[in-house]
Amino acid sequence: MKQRKVFSDIRIKAENIDQNILRRYIQFLRLEHSYSINTLDAYCKDLEKLLRYYSTEGINFRNVTLEQLDQFAGSLLEEGIQPRSLARVLSGVRSFYRFLVLEGELKNDPTELLESPRIGRHLPEVLSIEEIDAIIGAIDMSRLEGVRDRAIIEMLYSCGLRVSELCQLKISDLFLEEGYIRVRGKGSKERLVPIAQKTVSLLRGWLVERMQIKVKPNQEDFVFVSFTRGQHLSRISVFVKIKEYAQKAGISKSISPHTFRHSFATHLLQGGANLRAIQTMLGHEDISTTEIYMHIDTSHLRQEILEHHPRNIKGRAESDKTQ
Repeated sequence: MKQRKVFSDIRIKAENIDQNILRRYIQFLRLEHSYSINTLDAYCKDLEKLLRYYSTEGINFRNVTLEQLDQFAGSLLEEGIQPRSLARVLSGVRSFYRFLVLEGELKNDPTELLESPRIGRHLPEVLSIEEIDAIIGAIDMSRLEGVRDRAIIEMLYSCGLRVSELCQLKISDLFLEEGYIRVRGKGSKERLVPIAQKTVSLLRGWLVERMQIKVKPNQEDFVFVSFTRGQHLSRISVFVKIKEYAQKAGISKSISPHTFRHSFATHLLQGGANLRAIQTMLGHEDISTTEIYMHIDTSHLRQEILEHHPRNIKGRAESDKTQ
């Protein structure tokens, strides 16, 4: 059985750099930024790309030039890496060199003028209320698994949870009488999220059925557990389930658990919710992250204007007459 990755498992594979520096860098990321294990692992893998390039080109990491860093970025583009992924890699490279300067390993930061590729803002896929209802309708509620999965989708949509937050949700985080749940988000930051009465009812129904499952030690407090493994669900399990229900519902959009989070925010904004309130409920540290939903809502408003503005209605009527 595959073991869950923990902090002590994180390594950076490189031969041309002191491993003590790399261990200190990982510790720096963990303590200074409170990154999750998955984020730490991603940073380390991105840095490995750079160090492998140095090894191939015979470059000493202490003496690298801006031109050489640009050539490294170019080599990744030639390999087919997308601009968005390249921007993430270069962000990690900057982080590493800022660390070296802070630690006194280098006097100057060679990445100060390193530019990332320009990438357009990606508007995430959003489901309509009818599509969400169709997905829910595809769940067989006569099965215990269906009771659990219905509660999962309601939690993702009505609370705007990340899939990792859902999988880590614990019974001790539920304050159903008060109408709130406690969510542990990125960087172990906690927030309180209101939960709708309908979702409370579904959650309570699932918790009753959950008592039939033989849960493994140290897994007793997790809300959503597997029937076969007796431990909390993985992100992949939730992803596969949602794909399955979307297919049954005839939804052709490419969706994931995160799609329900996007739909949650977009529908709140369309309903008149304050952007700051949405930011708080989503657990976004920066309001600019939440502002992407303003762009989604703008596209929705444009369609509304095209369909309902009297000038457009008149134009369509005249066009119909000429046909």
